[in-house]
Amino acid sequence: MEANADYTQDATVDFRGHPALSSKTGKWKACAFLVGYEAFERMAFYGVASNLVNYLTSQLHEDTVSSVRNVNNWSGSVWITPILGACIADSYLGRFWTFTLSSLIYVLGMTLLTVAVSLKSLRPTCSNGICNKASTSQIAFFYTALYTMAIGAGGTKPNISTLGADQFDDFNPNEKELKASFFNWWMFTSFLGAFVASLGLVYIQENLGWGLGYGIPTAGLMLSLLIFYIGTPIYRHKVRTTTTPARDLLRVPIAAFRNRKLQLPTDPSHLYEHNLQHYVTTGKRQFYHTPALRFLDKAAIKEDSVGSKRVPLTVTQVEGSKLIFGMALIWLVTLIPSTIWAQINTLFVKQGTTLDRNLGPHFRIPSASLGSFVTLSMLLSVPMYDRFFVPFMRQKTGHPRGITLLQRLGIGFSIQIIAIAIAYAVEVRRMHVISANHVAGPKDIVPMSIFWLMPQYVLIGIADVFNAIGLLEFFYDQSPEDMQSLGTTFFTSGIGVGNFLNSFLVTMVDKISGRGDKKSWIGDNLNDSHLDYYYGFLLVMSSINLVVFLWVSSRYIYKRESIRVKESLCVQMEGNPTLDASLSLQV
Repeated sequence: MEANADYTQDATVDFRGHPALSSKTGKWKACAFLVGYEAFERMAFYGVASNLVNYLTSQLHEDTVSSVRNVNNWSGSVWITPILGACIADSYLGRFWTFTLSSLIYVLGMTLLTVAVSLKSLRPTCSNGICNKASTSQIAFFYTALYTMAIGAGGTKPNISTLGADQFDDFNPNEKELKASFFNWWMFTSFLGAFVASLGLVYIQENLGWGLGYGIPTAGLMLSLLIFYIGTPIYRHKVRTTTTPARDLLRVPIAAFRNRKLQLPTDPSHLYEHNLQHYVTTGKRQFYHTPALRFLDKAAIKEDSVGSKRVPLTVTQVEGSKLIFGMALIWLVTLIPSTIWAQINTLFVKQGTTLDRNLGPHFRIPSASLGSFVTLSMLLSVPMYDRFFVPFMRQKTGHPRGITLLQRLGIGFSIQIIAIAIAYAVEVRRMHVISANHVAGPKDIVPMSIFWLMPQYVLIGIADVFNAIGLLEFFYDQSPEDMQSLGTTFFTSGIGVGNFLNSFLVTMVDKISGRGDKKSWIGDNLNDSHLDYYYGFLLVMSSINLVVFLWVSSRYIYKRESIRVKESLCVQMEGNPTLDASLSLQV
């Protein structure tokens, strides 16, 4: 036992497949290499996303609705392709190799994109102030580069954060305490990369050239990959204990339907389950029975009750499926908040182009740079949340995280509603100033400072500290161990579908509101549109969604699993007994 004392207790291995040494692998020293990549990758992504709508309208000469739709469709793809990357990682290649291969595709996409914005032959030409539309080949090259980047993101996004979380041993109390803060500081580095992009790269793109503005993050991304590979010897890797972990999502409901006419035992202990030694030997975690979705329990009715030789599924398999289905309900109520978040890189930016952006006689603020206030508020709020809010609430509630994960989401969604309400009020004022000063032309600058938009950006940033980090941690924490890469794609796909939803809403609202001779809410000329109506529409939807979220979260049942202690057969509940033992969120 002395010889094994320095090995990790969660069965992780090093790069060579040997049991990982606790003192020489993992923890924050390994994460330091991972967060370096994350910061540069976020800088690259937001360096493109923050100002893409302006590039499409000013360089490729797309109209407002088309540019907003194309930005949302691309952003949606970036956030939804991780589903495929997670499936490949969980079932075939593992997190490290899926990330490694995908990161090369990501760099290829960024390189092609830099070429697309740098070469004159790949951009439309202008003569005497009149610009041609982009040719088919120019559009094809540009969007091929964009979507190559999206494919690469599919393999990097779900695996880099989970690989980081894998560096902490859940069975080591000291490392488990460090892991409680991991996602806060992980997202802090992500926000740092986004801050540099929205403040520095956007300015470079509009004043020094798009090629330089895209070339810098491309070079940074290549450097970060080199840093990532240097850390390879000290990374910990979780061994896949099953080849197709997601198949239970189909097997459980099918087995339950097959046994639909059978009577469930009144005592859940009569359902089929492996003995504890099985889980100790295989390195898997055992889930305890919960009262949610009782119909699925029929998949675990024992063989003698069925009178068949077919081996039933275990309670652990059934509970794993219940977790995914429960998370899916939470996922559904995150789509509207993701739609609100999508405004940052689309309509908020276009709204900013109509306002007075001068800061002194010689400096003009790029409209997309106001997005830096989102990330700046995040950067300031994360340390305050982790160092002050969590310890204060921990004393009040006794919960290790201060508040439950779903309570954290609820607070974030509420702040976001306040943000969109302020956006609506500011737009109403902008329309009033337009009317009072008769500046309704498409290129007229409204005599109103762009800093009027700052509160909505700042509040969305504060909200993201609660809901963006909370969602990532929630979906990782609540996923079955074999499906944690897939589980985190609930977070990324929610943002992706939110972007697609925003694209759909913008298109439909433009078509419906602009019928006949009516004025479109989202026209090419925002000075002669009704963007305030659209923001009001989002405000109503967000308020209704919050009510639905409170109802769904109050019925959510948290994961209950065993923690195996290697040297014995001791088992305890995962989670804090004072809050999670009740198995439901009280809101």
